[in-house]
Amino acid sequence: QVELVESGGGSVTAGGSLRLSCAASAYTRNGRVAWFRQAPGKEREGVAAINTDHGGTAYTTSVKGRFTISQDNAKKTVDLQMNNLQPEDTGMYYCAASWSAYGMWNSPRNFPTWGQGTQVTVSS
Repeated sequence: QVELVESGGGSVTAGGSLRLSCAASAYTRNGRVAWFRQAPGKEREGVAAINTDHGGTAYTTSVKGRFTISQDNAKKTVDLQMNNLQPEDTGMYYCAASWSAYGMWNSPRNFPTWGQGTQVTVSS
């Protein structure tokens, strides 16, 4: 069973940056890895995803131009570089993996494997 471990969360002030990393115990080049986030009282939201085969990426509108998702196949990691963070970016961030690239990238139901989450807090 594949395991995912996130790291890199923390607290920053608005305009700051953080880099999240997701380490996988196994990797395939025929799937998809995504970052989701969930704020208290809100639904889990897809933030960004990357196709592990061709490296194509997708982002939710609110983070375009600020966040960048990338992968290192040799290290079996997927990182999320987050710049110009804003208070509305606050939440628990989860890494999720699917060894299939079918379905909506931002739908949690399409990802069977999840990490434990890492907290991101942005103060104004």
